[in-house]
Amino acid sequence: MCSSDLAEAADILCAPHQQVILPNLEAGCSMADMASEPDVRQAWRELGDHFGGTEDIIPVTYMNSAASLKAFCGEHGGVVCTSSNATKVLAWAFERGKRVFFFPDQHLGRNTGHAMGIGLDQMVLWDWRRPAGSLGGATTEALDRSRIILWQGHCSVHQRFSVTQIEAARARYPEAKIVVHPECRYDVVQAADANGSTAYIAKYVAEAPAGAVIGIGTEINLVSRLAKEHPDKTVFCLDPVVCPCSTMYRVHPAYLAWVMESLVRGEVVNRIQVPAETKRHARVALERMLALK
Repeated sequence: MCSSDLAEAADILCAPHQQVILPNLEAGCSMADMASEPDVRQAWRELGDHFGGTEDIIPVTYMNSAASLKAFCGEHGGVVCTSSNATKVLAWAFERGKRVFFFPDQHLGRNTGHAMGIGLDQMVLWDWRRPAGSLGGATTEALDRSRIILWQGHCSVHQRFSVTQIEAARARYPEAKIVVHPECRYDVVQAADANGSTAYIAKYVAEAPAGAVIGIGTEINLVSRLAKEHPDKTVFCLDPVVCPCSTMYRVHPAYLAWVMESLVRGEVVNRIQVPAETKRHARVALERMLALK
């Protein structure tokens, strides 16, 4: 697996005879690190105190989150989402509650909610860095009118993309189409021609006509691969610095070779094992997600 949070999810869902290995235990996700279980549970308690209970609040965690947070969602009637099914997940959640508590990526939650017709004034940001008891820096009025409570987290790569970069791309290539990932900031998504998951972006490029010029706002390795796969099109990254995901990039061929060589010797290294109780609740949230794919 490419990161610790995804490796945990694989261990939760795998069959009893299967084992999950993470070639480099340092491979993680900076976004996932922005939401810890103690901080989320503290916020949940404060929300319960403010609203007189949490029965009408549905917790939704992005796939890029710790197993403990997936378990939290399973335990409290919530669900996991991906960038591909976030709309379906939010629709499912609103059928069951008045509000959604969305973590750890604020941008995916905001962009998805806006696309569903939820106003920006109906979304409130919860700053987990604020002292306990401060409602995450939100006002009581903002919380009372909210439909989505967004965790203050983000992807360090996708937050680099800007409207200025899009304007520069259009100035250089007037005919260019711009497609970005929904983990990008709201103004960037609004300025683009299209937005969607990595699978959506790959499909967008594949279906574009020969000669098309496409600027992409997502991780450079995907952009580079798409450019190689479609030499009849001009495919480029919006960010001139082309910053890769430094945490995910820690899994590279040398680590994979080490793992494979160890398996040949009969050694299982860097096995990921989620505790049984965490696995039980997290599996509930993940299976809800899979049912909505």
